[in-house]
Amino acid sequence: MDPSALRSQLPNAAFAFRGYNVTNLGRTPELLAHTLYGPIVADALRRASTVCEKAIGRPVDLVARVVERRETSLESYHEAVSLIVAVEQAQLRILNRFFRADYRDARLAFGYSLGELAALVASGVFDEADAVQIPLLLSADCVALAEDAVMAVLFSRGDPLSIAGVRRLCLGINQEGRGVIGISAILAPNSILLMGQGDTLDRFRSRMRESIGSGVALRENRDRWPPLHTPIMWQKAIPDRAAHLMHTLPGGLTAPHPPVLSLATGLVSYDEVNVRETIHRWIDQPQRLWDAVYQVLALGIAVVIHVGPEPNIIPATFRRLADNVDAQTRASLGLRALSEIARRTWLGAVLPRRTALLRAPRIIHIRLEDWLLDHPPG
Repeated sequence: MDPSALRSQLPNAAFAFRGYNVTNLGRTPELLAHTLYGPIVADALRRASTVCEKAIGRPVDLVARVVERRETSLESYHEAVSLIVAVEQAQLRILNRFFRADYRDARLAFGYSLGELAALVASGVFDEADAVQIPLLLSADCVALAEDAVMAVLFSRGDPLSIAGVRRLCLGINQEGRGVIGISAILAPNSILLMGQGDTLDRFRSRMRESIGSGVALRENRDRWPPLHTPIMWQKAIPDRAAHLMHTLPGGLTAPHPPVLSLATGLVSYDEVNVRETIHRWIDQPQRLWDAVYQVLALGIAVVIHVGPEPNIIPATFRRLADNVDAQTRASLGLRALSEIARRTWLGAVLPRRTALLRAPRIIHIRLEDWLLDHPPG
């Protein structure tokens, strides 16, 4: 899509902001080295370094990290937070300055995890330096909680998962007093992210077929993750401490523009007064990614622009859905078609109620960092 086409599509576009991942540089080194883009990226990284340094009390140089292509790790989680938000805002400034494509002309914005905070910054609700203070001040405890936390994907090869059944099983394990397990994200009707401490995932696996159904499987992720969006955060009172910090956080008294779809609620929920309340829910409640994807489709969004370094979970979720819908709608004749339909019974169960899902293969997706590097400024 060329720049003029992108500008014309903004009123029917949604910006999607990525969150923390095990890799967070993406193509930022290329943007930093770019003759025209580089000064904007460097300025964003320097300002973010200053804010991060003040919050954690240690020297931070994000420009050097990017130039040297040193990936972040869980130990440098605070730098990853600052880097991601800074790069997302810098990409939007580049898009506006060199291509006259203004983020504020978009119809909608949303973000996964940290990306939701970045979307609120871009939509004028908070100043960037103020907004990142809360995750930075609490980052050390988030990392500490990650020491014995493991992420896993729970998925069904057949029918949709019973969210109530999953929650009931998690609660039963938590009551045993040997670690906490909870849902971190709802990716699709047949796919959920879980995070658990100690051997809670092992206990979940041993009981899940009896409690949830025989067609479920659990796949662990070997990387270490802060257990955001789970009740594990309660152990260091992170939600309440964040709420206390938000009392004096400047801003938050204007509705976001464009509107921000919250993954805490799965709806366009933010208004002039409920920002702090909604962000408080965002910390320890599951990310409702599937609901957000459906809302994007139901609202008739035609283009999704993925912001940040190396966008991952949001484009991957849209791609899986598009592939499944495409295969489901093409599978109309023959034994192979019947087999394909049988494998996606979860999709067949939700399509009659949510026909907007049929739009998934037609959505245009743009990875902004790639687009900027592929389109020289005029």
